[in-house]
Amino acid sequence: MLKLLPSVASANQIITTPELQQEIEQFMYAEGMMLDNREFNDWYDLLADDIHYYLPIRYTTNRREANKEISKFDEAALFDEDKASMGLRVRRLGTGVAWAEEPASRTRHIVSNVSIKNTDIDGEYEVECCFIVYRNRLEKQTDIFVGARRDLIRRSDNTLGWVIAKRHMMLDQAMLLANNVSIFF
Repeated sequence: MLKLLPSVASANQIITTPELQQEIEQFMYAEGMMLDNREFNDWYDLLADDIHYYLPIRYTTNRREANKEISKFDEAALFDEDKASMGLRVRRLGTGVAWAEEPASRTRHIVSNVSIKNTDIDGEYEVECCFIVYRNRLEKQTDIFVGARRDLIRRSDNTLGWVIAKRHMMLDQAMLLANNVSIFF
C-alpha cells in the first residue's frame, strides 16, 4: 500500500489472529475518537518517546519521474516531528490562541483496510491502513484528507494497551486546498 515509504516489517506478513486484528483495530478506532473529541493530552500519551510523525509532500509527476513523486526524508515535508514538537503543538492547542484552531476544527477520523505485519521485535507491529479525515471549521470551511498511513505500534501498559512509535502518512492529494493543516492524522 505504501510502497514509496520504507517498511520495518519482516519479509513475511503474519497470519493475524482475529483477536489481534480486533485489538489493534479497536485501538485505532479509540485513537481516532480521542482526536475527534479533542482529547489531545490523552492522545499525546499514546505516543512513544521515540515517535516519528512524518507526512511528506506529494508531487504530480509523469511516469518517467515517478521516483520524484514523494519528497525524500531529507527534503521538505508537511510534518516531520518527534515527541517534543508534537507536545508543543498539543500544548498550544490548549491555550485558546492557536489562530488556526480558534474556533476549533470539527473532525472525523475514519480508518479501514487494516493490514498487520510482524517486525523483528516481540510486541511490535507495523500496521497499514487507509484513512479519511473530514474537517469542518467555521461555517463554510470543509476539508477532506484521504490517504494511507503506516504505523509502528508497540504493546504498552497504558489504558489502551498500545503506543505509536512511528506514523508515516501519504496523502492522495498533491494539491491541498485546505487553509492550513493544523490537525492530527
